[in-house]
Amino acid sequence: MKTSLIAISICSALSVTMVPFNTFAAQHEHDHLTVNYVGKDASVHTADANRAFATHLNFTDTAAFEQSSKHLIAKLDDKAAAILRAEFEFISDKAPDTVNPSLHRQAKLNMVADGLYKVRDGIYQVRGTDLSNLTLIRSDNGWIAYDVLLTKEAAKISLEFAMKNLPEGNDLPVVAMIYSHSHADHFGGSRGVQELYPDVKVYGSHNITKEIVDENVLAGNAMSRRAAYQYGATLGRHDHGIVDAALGKGLSKGEITYVKPDYTLNSKGKWETLTIDGLEMVFMDASGTEATSEMITYIPSMKALWSAELTYQGMHNIYTLRGAKVRDAQKWSKDINEMINAFGGEVQTLFSAHSAPIWGNGEINDFLRLQRDNYGLIHNQTLRLANQGVTIQDIGDAIQETIPEAIIKSWHTNGYHGSYSHNAKAVYNMYLGYFDMNPANLNPLPTHPEATKFVEYMGGAKSVIKRAQADYSQGEYRFVATALNKVVMANPGNNTARQLLADTYEQLGYQSENAGWRNIYLTGAQELRVGIQAGTPKTASADVISEMDMPTLFDFLAVKIDSIKAAKQGLVTMNIVTPDDNRILYVEMSNGNLSNIEVTSIKPADATLTVNKADVTRILMGQTKLKTLLSDGTARLSGDNTAFNKIASSLVEFKPDFEIVPLKPANGTH
Repeated sequence: MKTSLIAISICSALSVTMVPFNTFAAQHEHDHLTVNYVGKDASVHTADANRAFATHLNFTDTAAFEQSSKHLIAKLDDKAAAILRAEFEFISDKAPDTVNPSLHRQAKLNMVADGLYKVRDGIYQVRGTDLSNLTLIRSDNGWIAYDVLLTKEAAKISLEFAMKNLPEGNDLPVVAMIYSHSHADHFGGSRGVQELYPDVKVYGSHNITKEIVDENVLAGNAMSRRAAYQYGATLGRHDHGIVDAALGKGLSKGEITYVKPDYTLNSKGKWETLTIDGLEMVFMDASGTEATSEMITYIPSMKALWSAELTYQGMHNIYTLRGAKVRDAQKWSKDINEMINAFGGEVQTLFSAHSAPIWGNGEINDFLRLQRDNYGLIHNQTLRLANQGVTIQDIGDAIQETIPEAIIKSWHTNGYHGSYSHNAKAVYNMYLGYFDMNPANLNPLPTHPEATKFVEYMGGAKSVIKRAQADYSQGEYRFVATALNKVVMANPGNNTARQLLADTYEQLGYQSENAGWRNIYLTGAQELRVGIQAGTPKTASADVISEMDMPTLFDFLAVKIDSIKAAKQGLVTMNIVTPDDNRILYVEMSNGNLSNIEVTSIKPADATLTVNKADVTRILMGQTKLKTLLSDGTARLSGDNTAFNKIASSLVEFKPDFEIVPLKPANGTH
C-alpha cells in the first residue's frame, strides 16, 4: 500500500498503512468529474487577523533556525529530497494571507531540515525525508538506528544516503534498531532497515506491540477517516492547502511496516540500563505521556539525552484530533522533570525524534523547564478552572488567559500540533468526561433532528443564512460555522448554506496556528464543495497484523460483529488451534458478543479449527479463504462445519469514507 501522508499520528501516528491519493485533484462524488481544487483567497478579515497575530510574535528569536542548520554534513541528494521535502519548495519567506504567520514560521523552520547532520561525535541524523528524524548512533561494531521513519522506502533511501556521507564508519552495518514509542513514524520504516541489514537486532519500548494494535486497529477505521482530516490527506501542498505538519514537513510515501522487537525494554520497571553492542544506554519508561508506550534514553559516555517525542520545537497533543487515548499531561510534565533531575546536571546534547538538537547544559535545562512547565500548566490550570465551574466548552478559551508571558514568548511552546484549546478540553475530559452537568446537555437529540429543530426555532434556513451572510461579512466566522452547520445538517442539499459554510471553514483554517486545525477546516470546506475524496488512510496492514497475537486478532474481529445478526445465530463455540505457534484459543459467540480466551488444552466446543496463525492472517487480509485451506489440507476442521461461517456471517465491513460534514444529496435539492 502507498501513502503520501500518515497517523495514525500519526505521531500522533497515525496509522498502520494507507491507500493512494492525489494531493491536487479532487473528484466529485456523483459525476466523477476531476477538478483542480485550490480553494479561495483569504478574506480581508482573515488577512487583518493574521497581520494582527504577527504583531505578538517574537521574530527576533532565531535560535531554532540556528540549531536546525548547525553541523550539516551533506544536503539531501535528489533521490532523498524527492521523498518529501521537494514538495514544499513553494514555502516563501513572507507569510501569505492564507497562512497564520506563526504556522508559516514553523513551516519555514521545518524546511531547514535538509540532509545529514552531525549531532555530536558518534551521533548523526538524517532530517527532511520524513515527519521524523532517522538517528544513527555509533556502537562498537556498527550503528544503532534510533527510530526509523514512517515508511520502508523512506528508511531505506535515507539510510543509504547516510552511509554514503557519514564521515566515520560508513562501511559498518546497522547492528541494532530501537523504537522509542508506538507511533508509526518511528517504526514504520523497520522493514527497510532489515532488508539492508538482515542481522539487525530490534528493541522497543515497553508493551509496544499491544499499544500499536490498540491505538491503530481496534478503532482504526474511524481513526483513519479522522486522520485524513487532521493531516489534510486530500489537500494540495500549496499556500491554500498543506504548508506543514508541525513536527516536520509531512509524511513520506510508501509502505508502513513493523518488525516485532526481539527485546522490549523497561518490562521490569521505570529504569533499565542495557549495553547494546558495547554502548551503555539508560532507558526511562515514559509510557502514558506522548504515547501509551514510550521511553527516553540517556547515553552516559556521550552525555547525550534522547527525549523521544516528549519534546520538540512546539507544543504537542494531549489529545490528538484524529482520535486516540487521552494522554496524561501531569505525567508528561513529571517525566520531563525526572529527565531534568536525573540528567540535567551533566547533559550536553539533547536530541529527539523531531526537530533539531539543542546543545549546551544551560540551554538544554532552560528548554526542558519550559516544556515541563507548559504541560504542567495545561493540566493544573485546566483543573483549577474546572474546579471553579468552567465547562468543557468554555475551558479552551479560558485557559489561554492563564499562560504566563515567558511561555507565550517562547516559540517551542506554541500550538502547532497541540493547542491550548483542545489540550485543555482533553484534560477536562480525562478527569470529568464529556458531560458538563448542564441538564440540557445530558440527553440532547441526535445531530440531524436537533439541527432540524434549531433551524426551525431560528426562523428557517433563509433567515439563518441571511444573518450568517451579514456576520460573515464582518469576519465573525466562529459562530457562523456553528449556525450554518445546523442548516446544512438539517438540509444537506441547501447549496447556498453549503457554499457559505465552506467559505467560513476556509477562513478559519487560514487563521489557525495549529496545523491540524488548519487541515480540518480546509478539508471540511473541500468536502462541502466537491464531496469526499480518495485519500483516507487505512489501518491494519498485513505487516502489522502478522505481528498481532491470536487473542488480539479476535478482539479486532469482535469489534466488527453485528450484535443483532450474531444473536440470531445462538451460542457458537470454537477452539482455534495454531500449530505454528503452539497455542489454543477458545472462542465463544453468545448474546451477540464475540469473546475469546487463550487456554492450555482443547475445550468442549461446537468445532475445532486447526490452522496456522500465519494463515489466519492471510484469511483476514483476503489473501486466501478458509475453504481453500481446508480443501488442500493446510487447515483441518472437526465438529460442526458451519460454526466458523456463523461467526464470519456476523461480521461487517467498515465504510472507510463515512460522512463527517453532511454529504450533498445526489439530486442536489435545495
